[in-house]
Amino acid sequence: MRGSPPSRGAPPGKGSTGEMLTGKHIAFVGGDARQLEVIKSCIEGNAKVSLIGFDNLQSPFSGAVHRELTTHFAASVDLMILPIVGTDDHGLVDSIFTQRRIVLAEEHISALPDHAIVFAGMAKPYLKNLCEKYSIRLVELLTRDDVAIYNSIPTVEGALMLAIQNTNITIHGSTCAVLGLGRVGMTLCRTLHALGARVKVGVRSPDQVARAEEMGLSPFLMKDLPDQVGDLDLLFNTVPAQLVTEKVLNRMSYSCVIIDLASKPGGTDFTFAEKRGIKAMLAPSLPGIVASKTAGRILARTITRLMAGAVGEEG
Repeated sequence: MRGSPPSRGAPPGKGSTGEMLTGKHIAFVGGDARQLEVIKSCIEGNAKVSLIGFDNLQSPFSGAVHRELTTHFAASVDLMILPIVGTDDHGLVDSIFTQRRIVLAEEHISALPDHAIVFAGMAKPYLKNLCEKYSIRLVELLTRDDVAIYNSIPTVEGALMLAIQNTNITIHGSTCAVLGLGRVGMTLCRTLHALGARVKVGVRSPDQVARAEEMGLSPFLMKDLPDQVGDLDLLFNTVPAQLVTEKVLNRMSYSCVIIDLASKPGGTDFTFAEKRGIKAMLAPSLPGIVASKTAGRILARTITRLMAGAVGEEG
């Protein structure tokens, strides 16, 4: 049956990852520095590795071949690994390693073998619809708890770096607000609290209020956000929804710095923040910027575990 997952009962014993990758044709289509660690891992696993959109690599991989994306090529692919953002709404694939436009078209997806798996960090409707139409299994890595929790570590380190670079105060003793107590929000709150900041956290449910209080934080409901920002030194947003609105920004001090960690377009009215003279920055994809090697290892470990059947796959 097309798109059926590999057996979940394969033992993760010695050599199982290598056995699963040996002879597999893995195509990397675009990406950033994170992909380099994944490529290295696949080569070490004895896979047949093809690269599309890596023309300007400074240190080429001896175990990989540069190829063009064609239907004939796609028909031989077992795993297709796309960048974290997958494709845009028209199939355009981003790559920092080439000047050329790379478009993953319907003809390429339709040419993939029945057993092929497409990996991306996240998938927009364009990619989801095509994979569904042709019964190709699609794995969105960033929807997995294991990847997202590990990724929260370099995300938080990057957020702290930005906070230190853009303020003239210490985090210790500062008043911070974190919007959202998800996987990134929880790691961020815990880290700020450990550094000696007074941490408020915006949440949506009573159970999150309880969790925040258990962590030693000061929770508030999102609907009360305008009343909570007057004394802030730093505001971190992790929620991909327009929360930091004109009403909220009007209640903020000019010295407050906003670091928006949500995916584009973020959750802040950046235009109005600029008008008010409040420093606000959108900072998605921090793992690939501040710790590309670690972020790549997280992805490589997850992909090879999935292929070895050591970890179940959802979605």
